[in-house]
Amino acid sequence: MSDGYGIVDPETVPDDQFQTCESTVRRLTEPLGAEEVRVNQVVVDPGEVTTPHTHEGQEEVFVALTEGQIAIEGQVHDVPRDGVVRVHEDTVRNLCNHTETRHVWVAFGAPPVGTAEDFGAYVVEDEG
Repeated sequence: MSDGYGIVDPETVPDDQFQTCESTVRRLTEPLGAEEVRVNQVVVDPGEVTTPHTHEGQEEVFVALTEGQIAIEGQVHDVPRDGVVRVHEDTVRNLCNHTETRHVWVAFGAPPVGTAEDFGAYVVEDEG
């Protein structure tokens, strides 16, 4: 951390995709210079659903920049714009969009386990 702070316009960060779904992610951790938290902007278009998962050793906080939807243990919750959701590391979660408008989130994970390429303790639930 050279400057002690970071400021990023997510629109300047290249679009990417998660390894397990089609949703757009902008990986903000490195551009921000964050060392103790992982930060991503996630864009969930109408009809999209991110992969249900947990993170061993990582709690997550999601901030809805627009109205959004999150499934927690399979139950879909509507989240108002500027709403904040905290999810324990062992709780199955995924972002979803069963509406006609784009949902935009900022997701924070702490401590930052794994890397942007390898989520480390990212656990995808078995659909069996």
